[in-house]
Amino acid sequence: MLGITGSIAAYKIPFLVRLLVKEGAEVQIVMTESARDFVTPLTLSTLSNKPVFTFPFDAKDGTWNSHVDMGNWADVMLVAPASAATISKMAHGHADNLLLTTYLSAKCPVFFAPAMDLDMFKHPTTSENVTKLVGFGHTLIEPQVGELASGLCGAGRMEEPENIVAVLNDFFAKSQVFSGKQFLITAGPTYEAIDPVRFIGNFSSGQMGFALAQKAAERGAKVTLISGPTHLKIEHPQIERINVVSAEQMYEACKKYYPGSDVTVMSAAVADFTPENPEKEKIKKSNKLTSVGLVPTKDILATLSKDKSAGQLLVGFALETENEIEHARIKLQNKNLDLIVLNSLKDQGAGFGVATNKITVLDKSGNQTNYPLKPKPEVADDILDCIAELI
Repeated sequence: MLGITGSIAAYKIPFLVRLLVKEGAEVQIVMTESARDFVTPLTLSTLSNKPVFTFPFDAKDGTWNSHVDMGNWADVMLVAPASAATISKMAHGHADNLLLTTYLSAKCPVFFAPAMDLDMFKHPTTSENVTKLVGFGHTLIEPQVGELASGLCGAGRMEEPENIVAVLNDFFAKSQVFSGKQFLITAGPTYEAIDPVRFIGNFSSGQMGFALAQKAAERGAKVTLISGPTHLKIEHPQIERINVVSAEQMYEACKKYYPGSDVTVMSAAVADFTPENPEKEKIKKSNKLTSVGLVPTKDILATLSKDKSAGQLLVGFALETENEIEHARIKLQNKNLDLIVLNSLKDQGAGFGVATNKITVLDKSGNQTNYPLKPKPEVADDILDCIAELI
């Protein structure tokens, strides 16, 4: 699915369509009304061998162009050029044309290639909208620095068609790497009940685990996602979501699904302790509770590692605040892990409750790879690349 918006960079799109068709792609084009001022539907229809749609229905014969059907049909959706206005609408769910309603209906991976003047691209609202789309799991095809239609020179020039095709080819090459593999991924916090209305928990949002599940499924894996309490939603036909609340429930779910997994990624922030004697009724303030007795929870990772069979990969996470590398290496060895993903609360923009993360990946051969701060979907891709190398 190719969405075209109103930008002078639309003049490059016939070249892009021709390259995509040569690669064997079936290209369905949806364009905004303003895009028709820059490139004609006739040209695009001729190159794609398909009708080009702009409106929800044909005024001549009343034919309905279903955005739902098109959204479900596509393997990927590419918006190129993506104007500032369309990027804003995508980020905020503003569906006022066929392209935007198709986008909101799409269940496939989304790529977008911005094209606009440099001051527009640098504007804080555009930066926020781009960051928001990347946070959705969409792939940004970065605009290039060069001469713009305004005569200025800077960032905002849409990536060249041949490079866009290379990005898509790389995606489809990666998308097959986990085909036939079963992933088990844990995400989010656990809540340990003190009484029926109070609990001990942590600040994990589940974003990292959900990004891993989404990206693994996009690469062909069948994923069982065991999630603690979170507001996050995920929809992918290759993902089965299992909801749990406590560390004990997560332990039981992991024990159930682990034997059938090829790759297990333990990204959940499981509580280390749980109240020893949770009250059956709400504790009244007048009771003057001064302490809560705690007992250790079961070590899920250690338990799974004991049952690890040949061919299974086990990946752990380590969130540290001091001596980070040393503690991560000890955990890697003691838990019999193939990889450990380390992040530190000392790194700004990393940790719980934020859309970004900064990680270091260590393997049992002693290799250490440091990554810069990135949105969590991109971090998920980095982690999955490491897993793919081991497979």
